[in-house]
Amino acid sequence: MEVLRIILTVVYIIICVALVVLVLMQEGKSAGLGAISGAAESYWGKNKGRSMEGKLVKITTGLAVGFMVLAVVLNLTLF
Repeated sequence: MEVLRIILTVVYIIICVALVVLVLMQEGKSAGLGAISGAAESYWGKNKGRSMEGKLVKITTGLAVGFMVLAVVLNLTLF
């Protein structure tokens, strides 16, 4: 049981580092005054899911879910 907890902790740390890197790689969502002139339309374009930014958002969401699940699992193993 202790080996499984160590493995889960290592995976948890890897997810934490990957999550930080992915969040820092993403562009800011606030376009400022550029949103008024139509620059925000590129954010809501129909190919957003296929772009690099769309992939980063999907990967970040998956890692965030994994982070939360592992946090709960590791917390339950303490008892």
